[in-house]
Amino acid sequence: MAQEEEAKLYEQLDTIIAKHKEVRGPLIQVLHAAQELFGYLPEKAQARIAKGLGVPLSEVHGVLSFYSFFTTVPRGAHTIRVCLGTACYVRGGKQVLEKFEQELGIPVNSTTEDRQFSLEVNRCVGACGLAPVVTVGPDIYRRVKVDKIPEIIRKYKNGEAK
Repeated sequence: MAQEEEAKLYEQLDTIIAKHKEVRGPLIQVLHAAQELFGYLPEKAQARIAKGLGVPLSEVHGVLSFYSFFTTVPRGAHTIRVCLGTACYVRGGKQVLEKFEQELGIPVNSTTEDRQFSLEVNRCVGACGLAPVVTVGPDIYRRVKVDKIPEIIRKYKNGEAK
């Protein structure tokens, strides 16, 4: 990220902190806003939030580690989640995950270098009858076959997805 662009993001973060400073218990709201700005919560932003809100950095880290929707790792534009709940696993979820890892060239819980894709695992999406299930952002793919995975990835690379 260019220094100018980063500086603008931190200016926006300072504005958000100032706006929430007088609100009771603003930490989670500020963390959400910061994650929207940066796409994740870098160490520098965490320290700035702690200082700006007058809370210990350990409190910020505690909130980040408790809530799974916060991330300290840059995520891709498209987050692919492969369900490995019992039904999905039994119906080929593990092979689907391995094929995504192979096609993207990254292990699970990682992001591609171009920050286009992040690959994660879900334990259950509640669609066991449609196993194995993959989600890409809000899009749901059911009964996913290994040979269809390159097509799914291509759809998002080429901007053809909704």
